[in-house]
Amino acid sequence: MTPPGRPSKVPGMAKSSKTAAGGRPRHYSLNRAEVEAPKPAPGLYLVATPIGNLGDITLRALEVLAGCDVIACEDSRVTRKLTERYGITTPLTPYHEHNAALARPKLLASLADGQAVALVSDAGTPLISDPGYKLVRAATEAGHAVTALPGASAVLAALSLAGLPTDRFFFEGFLPPKQAARQKRIAALKPIPATLVLFESGQRLAAALADLAAGLGPRAAAVCRELTKLHEEVRRGDLATLARDYAEGRETRGEIVIVVAPPAEHGDAAGDVDGLLRQALARVSLKDAVGEVALATGQPRRAVYQRALELSKETSDGAP
Repeated sequence: MTPPGRPSKVPGMAKSSKTAAGGRPRHYSLNRAEVEAPKPAPGLYLVATPIGNLGDITLRALEVLAGCDVIACEDSRVTRKLTERYGITTPLTPYHEHNAALARPKLLASLADGQAVALVSDAGTPLISDPGYKLVRAATEAGHAVTALPGASAVLAALSLAGLPTDRFFFEGFLPPKQAARQKRIAALKPIPATLVLFESGQRLAAALADLAAGLGPRAAAVCRELTKLHEEVRRGDLATLARDYAEGRETRGEIVIVVAPPAEHGDAAGDVDGLLRQALARVSLKDAVGEVALATGQPRRAVYQRALELSKETSDGAP
């Protein structure tokens, strides 16, 4: 009988899996039980890890992380929270954008020696807005097996929560931090016939939303913050409203994903201009509104200006 407070043993797939070279036990802890982990076949394993809630880890991922020879990670302090939670003692080694050129040959040498190497990011699926593709390319070119273990993804979690079309989407990653470059990139994204998924930092969120509103027009959007964590929040609305909300002090701490609806399928240019102008005129001067809408729609500035005058007159005539 197992003494109280001590994990019980669960038989593994093979007795030889109990320890690694040098005596390291190959096991992980699950629900207070110690589970033996067989050593994976030699090769590179791309292992998805939780984006917040440590319970969002797959059994297959635990088995590979516990059984492999080394885990390559962005930040050992972050990955160690996961390995300690599940009693995994596999050595950790750093692999990130700043040391990749030096670390990659060492990992390839480990693969050449017949080792099993796991690659993880700080959170989510490796290589999605994280370093790693050069390692995958080099490993495949050297003839090593590369296996992906699917799991948590902030992109897919946000996309499913946003309530926007999911049949086609475009993942942009982070927009440029400087406004001029950001606006230029948004203009390039505008015609893409798909839902847009972007990452953003809290300190730039309001400015990015304002530029998205000016560049894309009155599209529906969702801001997904701290997904899977205790303070998870999803705010939905049009881009201009969301920009205003966050400019006024809505909470912006944590990891953030922005999801933006695709452009209208049948481009009613006049209707788009009118809608954009009404929103812009409620926020800024006529001159600034014309500039915003002409940039967002690609319509001639003179035509947009004329329509803005007409809408302003209609508003004045209808005022009590």
